[in-house]
Amino acid sequence: MTSLADLPLIATGKVREMYSLEEAQNAGGGRLLMVASDRISTYDAVHPTPIPDKGRVLTALSVFWFQMTADIVANHMISATDGVPEEARGRALAVRRLQMLPVECIVRGYITGSGWKDYQATGAVSGIELPAGLQESEQLPEPIFTPSTKAEEGHDEAIDLDQAATLVGDPELMARVRDVSIELYSFAAAHARDHGVILADTKFEFGLDGDGELVVGDEVLTPDSSRYWPADGYEVGHGQPSFDKQYVRDWAAGSGWDKRPPAPPIPDDVVAGTRQRYVEAYERITGKQFADWLALTGAA
Repeated sequence: MTSLADLPLIATGKVREMYSLEEAQNAGGGRLLMVASDRISTYDAVHPTPIPDKGRVLTALSVFWFQMTADIVANHMISATDGVPEEARGRALAVRRLQMLPVECIVRGYITGSGWKDYQATGAVSGIELPAGLQESEQLPEPIFTPSTKAEEGHDEAIDLDQAATLVGDPELMARVRDVSIELYSFAAAHARDHGVILADTKFEFGLDGDGELVVGDEVLTPDSSRYWPADGYEVGHGQPSFDKQYVRDWAAGSGWDKRPPAPPIPDDVVAGTRQRYVEAYERITGKQFADWLALTGAA
């Protein structure tokens, strides 16, 4: 049985590692292993305390959405089991290697977060003029595409569609990315709302495969790449509770930490509450039990 230690490490991030599934001498081959850890970060710093099962929830939700949206756009998933080492089962996917586009593809259906701050200051988000008088957390008349840069260090920067097209080097391709991003968001938002969850906004990453076809990669529509709110109790005019790391972020903001590395350990009650929110997001959105995912992938 292949183990992670046998595989060439391609890249490591705050919460994810990428390995080659090819032989070491062919580490630039076409299959990768994408492993989601239980690490959690706030304010660009990783906390030393993991959130149990967080990586498995992210992987399970990505698989659900990859399967649900395959008719909208191709994705990079190969398998959640075949070729996945035993110790990574449930939190890893075998995926196709892509030539990734150098932009983050953000779709907003509600005015919140950095978009709300932008709107308060300018009446627009990423150069897109919005109606006057919107309140915080209000649904937009229609979803908007607000791309950003991919920063190697620090924060991504919001850009408009023309700037994104310049980075990609192909205005027609960037227009298709915008259209596909909005279609993916709209489909997922409708499904989530039917299951008692509001998808306020989300982020996609796209690449091109060996044939030059557009493919969605990375994770999709997870609590780490999206802002999910419970529909019951939703009301405009203020921020909303969410199924993501906002619970940890709120604790961190009130902990006295100066938001500079190293990040502090997370208390047990915050860890348990955060895990519960991730698992609840999966079970609400998919209508499935999280334990079934663990059994299906042999992670139980």
